[in-house]
Amino acid sequence: MRVIAGRLRSRRLVAPAGMDVRPTSDRLRETIFNILAPRIEGARFLDLYAGTGAVAIEALSRGAAHGTLVESNKRSARAIRENLTVLSLEQNTEVVEDEVLHALRRMHAQFDIVFLDPPYSLHGQYDACLKQLSTLPLLAPGSIVIAEHDKRFAPEESYGELKRYRSLVQGDAALSFWAAE
Repeated sequence: MRVIAGRLRSRRLVAPAGMDVRPTSDRLRETIFNILAPRIEGARFLDLYAGTGAVAIEALSRGAAHGTLVESNKRSARAIRENLTVLSLEQNTEVVEDEVLHALRRMHAQFDIVFLDPPYSLHGQYDACLKQLSTLPLLAPGSIVIAEHDKRFAPEESYGELKRYRSLVQGDAALSFWAAE
């Protein structure tokens, strides 16, 4: 696994051994960031269920100002910290080692872009997380929320003020995009 583009292009990332983590593929990350290109410079990026941290690291490589990465798995959080240290990104990041729903309730910052990618089998996490994002004051004006999910699963069209405005399928994965109305 590697950083695809930006100032950290081609740098390798470590991932914990085993099948606990399903990193977002290079191809899907490229698709995400092609879509986000006009919004990424200077953005505050929140990566929920961060896994290896690859998505937030890609955002930082492409010009995001800050990344907050939330991951409850200790081995994954250790891999994230290792990746951030090797890439000298500690100053621009915060790693929150906690369950996502609990971490969201404790946050006070606002974010321009939120990415969530819970394990595909945990469909309920999508609804719970998106409902919480729609009610907490974590989304900056004009922010977007992106969820990676199995193409056979479709999260709701809306969660409070969050309305889905785009979805796309790539292989077995799908991306859904919401914005506040």
